[in-house]
Amino acid sequence: MKKIQLKYFDFFLVVTNIILIFIGILFIYSSNITSVGVVFSKEYLKQILWAISGLGIFFLLSLYPYERLKTISAYLYLLSILLLILTLIIGKEVNGARSWIGFSDIGIQPSEFTKIAVILFLSSYISNTGEKIREIKHFLIALAITGIPAMLILLQPDFGTALVYLPVFLFVAFVGGSRIDHILFILLTIILTGTLVSISAFKDIVVSNTHFLFHFLDDSEVMFYVALSLLLVLLLAIIGYLFLKRKYFYWVIYSAGLFLLSMGATKLALRIMKNYQIMRLIIFLKPEIDPRGSGWNIIQSVTAVGSGGFWGKGFLHGTQSHYRYLPQQSTDFIFSILAEEWGFIGCVLVLTLFSILLIRGLFVAYKTKDTWATLVGSGIIGMIFFHVIINIGMAIGVMPITGIPLFFLSYGGSSLWTGLIGMAIINSMHIHQKITTV
Repeated sequence: MKKIQLKYFDFFLVVTNIILIFIGILFIYSSNITSVGVVFSKEYLKQILWAISGLGIFFLLSLYPYERLKTISAYLYLLSILLLILTLIIGKEVNGARSWIGFSDIGIQPSEFTKIAVILFLSSYISNTGEKIREIKHFLIALAITGIPAMLILLQPDFGTALVYLPVFLFVAFVGGSRIDHILFILLTIILTGTLVSISAFKDIVVSNTHFLFHFLDDSEVMFYVALSLLLVLLLAIIGYLFLKRKYFYWVIYSAGLFLLSMGATKLALRIMKNYQIMRLIIFLKPEIDPRGSGWNIIQSVTAVGSGGFWGKGFLHGTQSHYRYLPQQSTDFIFSILAEEWGFIGCVLVLTLFSILLIRGLFVAYKTKDTWATLVGSGIIGMIFFHVIINIGMAIGVMPITGIPLFFLSYGGSSLWTGLIGMAIINSMHIHQKITTV
């Protein structure tokens, strides 16, 4: 094997990562300053340490042959599951979720690193399964690989992090050749469940039960008979499909199963969701319902973004952050500070950098001749894409508040390292593909 030199590294991935991390440190520093110029937190110093160590991990892992990760993917997955279970038992509770493990102020968030382990193992299973992934049995096994850690994370409870596992699964399953109708079933179930949960939460607190739809959802007897009817239709369709082999029976099964599963998931979600999680859905739909309480974050975030205008107010000259109007501004709402101080131009810059990162990552993943590598690259890009869309959407008020950080910019070591590990794996694909062709 040829000696790996710096010239083999992917220039776009390396430079774009470094620029994003630098921008993140700048605005974490800005978020740590009050309106009178007093630095009240040393978060930016910690982020610098995490950035230096994270970049060290990035360069070392980039040199590691990516193919070897496939052989240990099952062990990494099992280790992640054990860490998630351990976190539920002895983990430290932060912001209402028992998602940290460690001591004093030093700790890690296993749910972040589990994303990479799931991508590696899920890609391994799907690549080994081949065309059989189109069969419902193997599709469900792949779904279970993703669903087990997601459920453990929901128990913490950390809904935002658990939600990330859905696009990871959908991206890898789609690229791996799963049937579109199978993928759509999962996606439509999530959308319908989310809609029903939102309507149920909204009707209890915001509006009076005057609309027929609210009466329908609130009447347990009606819901029971609807579920019973759907179950009967499902059973008859299954019998018809088994004996007559007609295609339309399949779509009846598909539709009835979709509605039944969504109704069951809605009931379960409403039972296990905390009050603050329900309020996040409500304030997304109508933030002015509680402007000084649950709606405060989203109102202040949108205000900060809008006040930035085209050019922004200037670095360290933001008002929403420096007057401490914006909670969790170094983590969940880091983009709001950037938008206020650098304006529309700054937002375009950051979005352009993320676009370069995502497009280049996809290019490297699809250029490899290894199916497993392509699946892994797709999963990593899907993970980062989802983080970017949800976090920025949350900051500008078009997505519910879920607590998902913005990779490379938000304060936090576990999130930063997870993003860099993902990028290092893609960089390793580029390096080892390049040296074999030189």
